[in-house]
Amino acid sequence: MHPDTHLQLHHLRAAELRAEADAYRLTTETRSPGRLRARVGWTLVEVGLRLASTPRTAVAF
Repeated sequence: MHPDTHLQLHHLRAAELRAEADAYRLTTETRSPGRLRARVGWTLVEVGLRLASTPRTAVAF
């Protein structure tokens, strides 16, 4: 393959990848950032409740 042809194909593929990455970035930015915040918040609540509850003794069978 001629070097100029190879370089042109490389530039075309790089442009396609950039466009795909930009489209992915735009779709991820439109997601609600509060969703992660809510999950982290509820996880912290669960951890706090586990720490605040009285420890249970192990039951021997």
